[in-house]
Amino acid sequence: MNNNDVAAIVLGAGKGTRMKSDLPKVMMPVHGKPMIRYIIDTLSGMGIHEIVTVISPEGDLVKNEVAPFQTVVQNEQLGTGHAVNCAKSALASVMGPVLVVFGDTPLITAKTFDETIRKIREGYAVVVLGFKPLDPARYGRLIMNGDELTEIVEFKDATDEQKLINFCNSGCMGFDGRYLFDILGKIGNENAAHEYYLTDAIKIARQMGLKATAIVGNSREIASANTREELAQLEEFYKDRENW
Repeated sequence: MNNNDVAAIVLGAGKGTRMKSDLPKVMMPVHGKPMIRYIIDTLSGMGIHEIVTVISPEGDLVKNEVAPFQTVVQNEQLGTGHAVNCAKSALASVMGPVLVVFGDTPLITAKTFDETIRKIREGYAVVVLGFKPLDPARYGRLIMNGDELTEIVEFKDATDEQKLINFCNSGCMGFDGRYLFDILGKIGNENAAHEYYLTDAIKIARQMGLKATAIVGNSREIASANTREELAQLEEFYKDRENW
């Protein structure tokens, strides 16, 4: 697959507070290598040359780790939608598929990224990476109508019927670059946290007459780490990845 027109935005501005570490979260190691390095290596190995990492104002460690790929600074943490929009100046001219990846999900495979790209090339403006965990717990639910993703419902807002759905949101997405920043520009912050949520992109895209869908990823592949316990679990998943 030719990925010369593909770009990626890696969200790496999170702090390591819950890890009880001074390191930025994405710099915490899995099998001896910073989490974010796995993502950069996978994306660049696919032939993707436009990789932009969103970092915090104190993100020099992350900036050095992802070099020579460029970084942009998110001066205030105003939500995931805002974080992605920070890359607008760097990627304003991109017309091909754009992958949006969290820097603490190191195990996503090139195969899954390729499937996301393929769906965008088929005509979907937004493609969400979903998964089907044994326990859906408090994950956001992906509401499908056939192949169409109609909305992402956060657990706290889900009806009892929606909570029975086991197709969940990983947070990672792909966009048609022609529409990405138009969609982001229409996301509001009328919510309790006054943040701009990337999940609202589905609703906005559909209001614009665009199509959205979701693909199914391996629940281990999309695992992320916010705590030391989750980091240890990622380590185990990494060691066992050939048996997924």
